Amino acid sequence: MTQIRLRPIEPVIGIDASRLSVGQRTGTETYTWETLRAMAALNEPDAIRLYINANALPSESNFPWDIRSIPFPRFWTHARLSLEIAIHPPGVLWVPAHVIPINHPKSVVTIHDLGYLHVPEGHTDRQRRMLDYTTRWSVRTAAHIIAISETTKRDLVERYRVAEQNITVIPHGVNTSLTRPDDVTIAETMQRLGLTRPFVLAVGTVQPRKNYDGLARALGAIKIAGLPHQLVIAGKRGWLADEVHRKIDASGNADRVHQLGYVSEHDLAALYAAADLMVFPSWYEGFGLPALEAMQCGTPVVSSNRGALPESVGDAGLIVDPGDEAALGQTLVRGLTDDALRQRLIAAGRRRAREFTWERTARLTLEVLRNQRDETFRRK
Repeated sequence: MTQIRLRPIEPVIGIDASRLSVGQRTGTETYTWETLRAMAALNEPDAIRLYINANALPSESNFPWDIRSIPFPRFWTHARLSLEIAIHPPGVLWVPAHVIPINHPKSVVTIHDLGYLHVPEGHTDRQRRMLDYTTRWSVRTAAHIIAISETTKRDLVERYRVAEQNITVIPHGVNTSLTRPDDVTIAETMQRLGLTRPFVLAVGTVQPRKNYDGLARALGAIKIAGLPHQLVIAGKRGWLADEVHRKIDASGNADRVHQLGYVSEHDLAALYAAADLMVFPSWYEGFGLPALEAMQCGTPVVSSNRGALPESVGDAGLIVDPGDEAALGQTLVRGLTDDALRQRLIAAGRRRAREFTWERTARLTLEVLRNQRDETFRRK
């Protein structure tokens, strides 16, 4: 029988980087990618090891660290990653967008949101139970937790009884390359995607939590006001997407709704810039990065008042109750027709977006990881 020989704990920061191999990046993948890219740009001397469930990272990654390629078809986290860190244990393991493996060293986990508790109907029963179980496991197992907003921190304290001192709030950043393209690029993108202006834009995975059906019904106010705007939704299919599509079709305004599916970051910048308004009518969000991306591109934002969205948007957007479809529709009309208001929101939005940088996210995250790693060796 072969015996696994465990090595001493190494003064290394291990990172579950499996999200880097996902082709279509959405919220958690973007967070992982941008934080690691900004962390690499800091050029700090820390020994960092990335664990990936792929043969190689995307060519544009170019991370200057130890890359452990450990592809495995199923149960990668609890089987293959667990084995790897048992044989070569790092001083601390960071899980930026998943669950802590069953076998683990001292670990830090990022919790993005507890939306499944606030909007349970937005998930299947099985998915909701799994999210609850894995989150409970991670927060009870972690030596420290990173929350992406004060809202998520509050939820962890209230719903899972996590001690406040065990949570550090580190918000997302906004990618500085996601800025307004030139007019030629915008026109080319509109033509390629089959879009015509004017339109309002919603960005995010198509699932019940995003409230796209309520937004579609609220478009009636735009129609009554005599405005020609359509609604463009940019986001890949998510949980219960068919149900969302059925409700949009029954909204009475389906002829004004154009669903693009997933779009690249390059195309997304052009969409933000071309839109007259970006609207985020979600029932719950742990942060709300698309709102800040739109602000950086100079587009006014209408945002839901639920979850962390008011925290992220601040006073740089129009805040409305997503459950009041009449108010949502009236706010859309106001945001499209009040020129003085629009100019104020554009200026305030650009200032607001500058407050959130991935460099800051990376620095604060690295500080948490160093503290936990160093504590491991102080106690030895």
